[in-house]
Amino acid sequence: YASAGCLLSLHHSEKPEHEEVCEFRPYTCPCPGASCKWQGSLEAVMPHLMHAHKSITTLQGEDIVFLATDINLPGAVDWVMMQSCFGHHFMLVLEKQEKYEGHQQFFAIVLLIGTRKQAENFAYRLELNGNRRRLTWEATPRSIHDGVAAAIMNSDCLVFDTSIAHLFADNGNLGINVTIS
Repeated sequence: YASAGCLLSLHHSEKPEHEEVCEFRPYTCPCPGASCKWQGSLEAVMPHLMHAHKSITTLQGEDIVFLATDINLPGAVDWVMMQSCFGHHFMLVLEKQEKYEGHQQFFAIVLLIGTRKQAENFAYRLELNGNRRRLTWEATPRSIHDGVAAAIMNSDCLVFDTSIAHLFADNGNLGINVTIS
């Protein structure tokens, strides 16, 4: 990725390992699901999302509510939203997966449309509030270079099952308070 700005010269045996983590490798479309094959520079990610994924809502401010509607939809479902604050864009993702027959889990995560180094400057809090209950997750956002799947695989996100979701849902809709700092 020298043409994109990588200055490292490595032995050929070290090259594949570096390519996986190189900050200069092309970014893939951060939308969950494998249907979009787009790749490009970091600067081109937001224009791509606004052009190719028009259904994604963007909210301004460091404290917003991410509303996932119809959480009872069958099968694997993704809810995606953008949050814009501190001069950066964050992708909020709620993913529902069926782990085994009839047992579904929800995974909520925040990704920075930016590099890993930039992501280290931020923290996020996800909060579910319900009838005398509160569930909170605080973490550092991941870069879109790492992606949603890596966060889920490492359980580095808010994880809860269907029964917990129903404790906090209102008419099948789940509101997640998202705060970026």
